[in-house]
Amino acid sequence: MRQTDMLKLPEALQTLRMSRAGSYRMRSRGQAPRLHKLPNRHLRVRRADLDAWLDKLTENAA
Repeated sequence: MRQTDMLKLPEALQTLRMSRAGSYRMRSRGQAPRLHKLPNRHLRVRRADLDAWLDKLTENAA
């Protein structure tokens, strides 16, 4: 997997224009894209997971 396929949490939040607190709130409700914890305990979001989550949101809104 290429490094660009995984976004750091701040990069994903910037893409979504969302705060970290808002992200954690949505995650606790099961409404956020899947996060992956790396061995160094950093969080990453796969670009494909983020795109699929956004597509699902737009389908539900239509």
